[in-house]
Amino acid sequence: MNLPLRNLGVSPNNWSVNENFADITRPQKTPQAIILATETKALRIDLAKTAIMVIDMQNDFCHPDGWLAHIGVDVTPARQPIEPLQQLLPQLRVVNVPIIWLNWGNREDLLNISAGLHHVYNPTGQGIGLGDRLPKNGAKVLTFDSWAAAVVDELQQLPEDIYIHKYRMSGFWDTALDSILRNLGITTILFTGVNADQCVFTTLCDANFLGYDCILIKDCTATTSPEYCWLATLYNVKQCFGFVTDSSAIYQGLNP
Repeated sequence: MNLPLRNLGVSPNNWSVNENFADITRPQKTPQAIILATETKALRIDLAKTAIMVIDMQNDFCHPDGWLAHIGVDVTPARQPIEPLQQLLPQLRVVNVPIIWLNWGNREDLLNISAGLHHVYNPTGQGIGLGDRLPKNGAKVLTFDSWAAAVVDELQQLPEDIYIHKYRMSGFWDTALDSILRNLGITTILFTGVNADQCVFTTLCDANFLGYDCILIKDCTATTSPEYCWLATLYNVKQCFGFVTDSSAIYQGLNP
């Protein structure tokens, strides 16, 4: 008698098993190929193997009452991706591209944060740094579940989206990001968020080193750093680590 098979794992990285048999071939996803124009060449990508990553679109980086604004940084550039992301994310949800919110959200006790990381956020040791409370609202800087670490209200999040909290500029360091992407069968990543030359770029570089195909969406990415940092980021992505496009090219690919 053939016993029924039960699924183990997350599709498409799952087996079908019973007491006597295991099918470890893994199911195939139905391809959803589109042609995407980039600044260097046209790409054929498979949306069934693509995810979009929204990096650090958080109050501490993008809100006028957040940490960056507190230390005197003009956060206007960091808010520029909000409107294009408001338009793009619903379109990608329609075609079942996973939305990954990659946010800086430290442990309350900061036990995994080194002195060097503390120094980045509080170089004198006398200011407001990681885990400290913002004077305006008392929120703890970049602490998991605080207002400071939350995604800005203007960007809609849904329960089916994927949430990953990071503790370094690269989202692959000391997180479950790589395991989640591989379980989902993802090979291509669309990169958005802030800051382009810091957390976005280092995450993109690590993705490239791990074998993912990397595409930076220019109008959905920004930085509060000087313009030369932005230009160097675009140059290096196109030269070494992937491709650069914009949301209008994605719309054209979705609706040729």
